[in-house]
Amino acid sequence: MQQQGCMAVVGTAVDSAQTLSKNTVDAATPTVMVDVVFPEQANHHGTLFGGAALSMMDKLAFLVATRATRRPMVTACSGQIDFHAPIAQGTLVELTGEVVRRGTRSVDVAVRVIAEDLASGERQDSLGGLFTLVAVGGERGRSNVVDWALPVHEGVGPVSSMVEMVFPGHTNHFGSLFGGQALAWLGKAALVAAARYARMPVVMAASERIDFHAPVLEGEIVDLAARVLKVGNSSMTVEVIMHAEELLTGQRRLCTRGRFTMVALGYDGRPVPVPQPACPRC
Repeated sequence: MQQQGCMAVVGTAVDSAQTLSKNTVDAATPTVMVDVVFPEQANHHGTLFGGAALSMMDKLAFLVATRATRRPMVTACSGQIDFHAPIAQGTLVELTGEVVRRGTRSVDVAVRVIAEDLASGERQDSLGGLFTLVAVGGERGRSNVVDWALPVHEGVGPVSSMVEMVFPGHTNHFGSLFGGQALAWLGKAALVAAARYARMPVVMAASERIDFHAPVLEGEIVDLAARVLKVGNSSMTVEVIMHAEELLTGQRRLCTRGRFTMVALGYDGRPVPVPQPACPRC
């Protein structure tokens, strides 16, 4: 079994009754990112380093501003950064961002950071700030377009939707997303969906099937939707569907789809039972 020890990032929140890929991306809907505080992001006190927190917030602000304007955006300034409470290593952090002001060439994005204990589900408002981003040339993109969408499968938990930005370091020599990186992001999404359902540490036990339908290009974002489909004694089957989105046009397409078996572990490293779904048919 391979333990998932990597960052997980969440995107536009999706209700369990909706599809995994919406027909349009509503810029007014808050965008959400999820991360887990690992040792490389912590300071000598064992809490999230302030610079790492600001980096996460700026990344989310960029995605929110670009989705809202469909123009190339850069950060002009940040302010009103308030650290309310430290975030301990191993804690899940949920960042929510939304546009609070629109100017001629600039937007203000408010970002809020909530710390979530994965074992108990207890949440605490930990950090907040305001970012101003400015458009730098280029024309406004086309209206949002979706090539096609997949219906959500019946499952036992809510859908977790995550986004990642494809930078040059994520691509192969053809300028498209490296397959190994795509698999890592799929694994992150499966980790978050399973851990939130079980409220226990989870590891990957198996990958049932991965289908690559289309490449993802440098500069695009990937939108991953993950959901627990069925539950065993200590295992969960999680389906993850990944779409690519061209930020300046809003055009989306199906890229990758996979299923993973995740197992809950106790603090002794052995598999432990997970909560069973209330619905007998699940």
